[in-house]
Amino acid sequence: MKNSNLNSRLLFVTAALLLLFIAAPFANAQRVLLDKVIAIVDDDVVLQSELDERLTEITQQAQRNGQPLPEDREEFESEVLEALVVENIQMQLANRVSIRYDDDTINRVLGNMARNSNLTFDEYVDALEANGVYLQTREQVRKQMTMQELQRGMVSRRITITEQEIDNFLNSEMGRELMAADYYVEHLLIPASAEDTPEVKQNKERLAADLVSRINDDYPLAAARAAASQSAGFQISGTEFGWRKANQLPSLFADIVAGMEVGQVEGPIEAGNGLHIIQLMDKQGGTEQFVNQTRVRHIMLSPNEIRDEQQTETAIRALHRRALAGEDFASLARQNSDDVSSVVAGGDLDWVNEGGMPIEMEVVVDELDIDEVSEPFRSQVGWHIARVEGRRLQDLSREFTRNQAENALRNRKFDLELQNWLIEIREDAFVEFID
Repeated sequence: MKNSNLNSRLLFVTAALLLLFIAAPFANAQRVLLDKVIAIVDDDVVLQSELDERLTEITQQAQRNGQPLPEDREEFESEVLEALVVENIQMQLANRVSIRYDDDTINRVLGNMARNSNLTFDEYVDALEANGVYLQTREQVRKQMTMQELQRGMVSRRITITEQEIDNFLNSEMGRELMAADYYVEHLLIPASAEDTPEVKQNKERLAADLVSRINDDYPLAAARAAASQSAGFQISGTEFGWRKANQLPSLFADIVAGMEVGQVEGPIEAGNGLHIIQLMDKQGGTEQFVNQTRVRHIMLSPNEIRDEQQTETAIRALHRRALAGEDFASLARQNSDDVSSVVAGGDLDWVNEGGMPIEMEVVVDELDIDEVSEPFRSQVGWHIARVEGRRLQDLSREFTRNQAENALRNRKFDLELQNWLIEIREDAFVEFID
């Protein structure tokens, strides 16, 4: 017995065909088949129009990319239909677990797509409408986001990563490569030649020293390179390395870069082709992870049915006066705070990483000395007073490295587990193809 979703789609197609059949004699025209069901999938159906639309999309994409289509047309259509069936199953599952994206979310995604195409949102929408694919594109975005969210939820819970797997990965060559830091290096080269006279060589060395000094004084390396090329009378070149790991940089720089701090300049580095100057512009990843942490205690009061905004502010200011008068802050929090996650602990938020607090709270807390109580301040959830109980620089390298390794292992397992899950839901579904 199919549910109302399947009945509705079947009823729509049947009614359309019946209307054509009844109206045709009066219009004295040939009956035209508008659409038809080609597969029943659990509580839904796949229509011929959906298959035709997908085949057209794939064909146009292949033509744009200069790729040939499969020679066996029947097998090709069968594979595309099978893909539609699996998508249909996933969309039904997503509907059952209430995964939905509203129009505002879809608009934000389309806005990102517009920026990637160097267009405004309105220009992008106009271009889609001009090609007759605006509504189709919105629906494709919604479907893709829905299926990705479903897959993340359903597949991730099937993946387990053991501590031993993490250890093995970190000790492997692949693990060490993945965990290595990435560096963004700016570079310039003052060329040298065997024909350079001692005087020319000395002038180039002075130029290199002058450039290092200017870059250390916050003059951008690229600008220094361009300016020096004009004044020196010969081309000072540079290499755009982009993001690279140390072992992917020229061996001349690899060991040097690994020991540099962001913003640091090194040079001149003498080599056979001239004098090199490098600057480490940025660094990401790596196993070294030091984080500023703050130990915070707070009291929060939120407006509610019996206490409006003004009364809430008056109450938090009264608590602030009591805290300044010497009453125990933890006791005040246990007796009065509305923050259920910290009230039992006397408002203790434990050690919080830099950037781990709501921005309204972080701005206030950053200005406090240890043991200082803040003035009352407002956040999105209510009124607060906060007290800083300690600050420290914490080494989270081990936790960070193991989390990175776990994420890498999870990503490696995800694709295989996704395929297994898709096979299972396909086998469990009721599918009937209509000839």
